[in-house]
Amino acid sequence: KPVGKIWLLHSGGFYYVEKTLLEGERLPHGVHWFKWQAYTTWLSGVALLIVVYYLGGRAVMSDGSLSHSQAALIGAGAILGGWAWYEITQRFIAPRAPALAAILFFPAFIVLAIVLTQVLNGRAAFLHVGALMGTIMAGNVFWTIVPSQRELVKSVESGGGGLSEVSARAKRVSVHNNYFTFPVIALMVSNHFSAVYASSDNWVLLLVILAGGALIRHILNIRWTFAAWKLALAGAIAGTLIFLWAGMNIGAPSAAALPQTAGPVSFEDARHIIDRRCAVCHSERPTDLTFGPAPAGVMFDTQAQIEARAARIRERAFVTRTMPPANKTHITDDERAMLGRWAEAASR
Repeated sequence: KPVGKIWLLHSGGFYYVEKTLLEGERLPHGVHWFKWQAYTTWLSGVALLIVVYYLGGRAVMSDGSLSHSQAALIGAGAILGGWAWYEITQRFIAPRAPALAAILFFPAFIVLAIVLTQVLNGRAAFLHVGALMGTIMAGNVFWTIVPSQRELVKSVESGGGGLSEVSARAKRVSVHNNYFTFPVIALMVSNHFSAVYASSDNWVLLLVILAGGALIRHILNIRWTFAAWKLALAGAIAGTLIFLWAGMNIGAPSAAALPQTAGPVSFEDARHIIDRRCAVCHSERPTDLTFGPAPAGVMFDTQAQIEARAARIRERAFVTRTMPPANKTHITDDERAMLGRWAEAASR
């Protein structure tokens, strides 16, 4: 019994896809199961999370208020606890009242995401929210979608045809995975954009990413009956909100709040700060090997190397204040202000 069909254009050919429950029909030979894509993605992501964030302290997780072990426990606990609450709402409530399950889960998820931005640093918080969503997606495949598909196959093999209630269960969580996709991708790459996660109100940007990603996914889902320009408009609105909010709440104190230095800042004064606060990691022979040799290949051993990265020094040390990580070298606001003034002049 066909329940849907579509023509696809892909890889130089046309494909006709028909969705059916195979009522009274034989199971076709060579059924392809989409599952290892989800499993390998999740396993590789978890491996990276454990190696980079939890073991050895290679990535800083808090701004100093928590020990590394405490921050790691909070991050891992948020992932496991959030996934468990999702499973509870979907297994015991959603089959009878899907709207109630959504009401119970999504506000709790939003609160958890905001709390993570308050107890972990922005970079780690964004990544852990994405990891939670990715865990839910992989869990949906492993615990619900694949078992439901096995039930469907067993039913068809016994001549009973497809089971609508089984299909509905798999469909419900598949829809959730569909809407989670874009927010997860955005959160996974957000660690490259310090202006976003280092914002003083980064939780607002986190919510914009979640809502904007889901909205764009929704428009793509209904694009056949939706004007194409509205997709571009949705993306433009989300991007503009992130840009404007990040610009207004970049994380640096106002000029009035920063200690003021008199007169121009010389290169020698700037280098003195860099030698004490930055070169412990960013050097050909770093004394702090927490992040390995010269993170990102950035070295501040010579005047040419320092001046070539003046704009980047200003952005990371003064504007976003994301360097040094968790301020582990105890750079002061006065030193940040001096670096900012020197770098601004050197970048002209």
